[in-house]
Amino acid sequence: SYHQGLGPLIAAIKYQQQCAPINAITQQLATRVSQLIEHKLIRAPQVLVPVPLHPNRLRERGFNQAWIIAKTLSQRLQIPLVDDAVMRVANTRPQTGFTGKQRRRNLEGAFTLKRHFHYQRVAIIDDVVTTGITANALAKLFESRYIHVQVWCLARAEAPHLRD
Repeated sequence: SYHQGLGPLIAAIKYQQQCAPINAITQQLATRVSQLIEHKLIRAPQVLVPVPLHPNRLRERGFNQAWIIAKTLSQRLQIPLVDDAVMRVANTRPQTGFTGKQRRRNLEGAFTLKRHFHYQRVAIIDDVVTTGITANALAKLFESRYIHVQVWCLARAEAPHLRD
């Protein structure tokens, strides 16, 4: 839960470039995913796809935390990382402080999927899922090509008031 302990760590990673906690938190996610696969509760994806940043935001921030998480998961779970399948084509404003409706509008047309993508099972990787709007926007791109999508994140921020 983002609001019950992980929030300060994830905020420090994202906004203060304090990436030291990523390995420990990602190890916990990798362990949980391994258990789900082992118990056949989920099927392992063929590739991991991090939520992309727009090139301008990447330059400002200096790194993409979703990419770092995906890279670590890729190494630990032996699942390839594909970081060029999805592009963020719109330089959207940060979602923080937006209502659900504003978040959806902000992300309209923000992403595009590469024409030649030959995998059938992907896991979208992000640091935090709040309303699920970013994950849903990406999932729709894949699902329009009949690609099975899972969403893996370090934390879930319960924000029912932002769904409208």
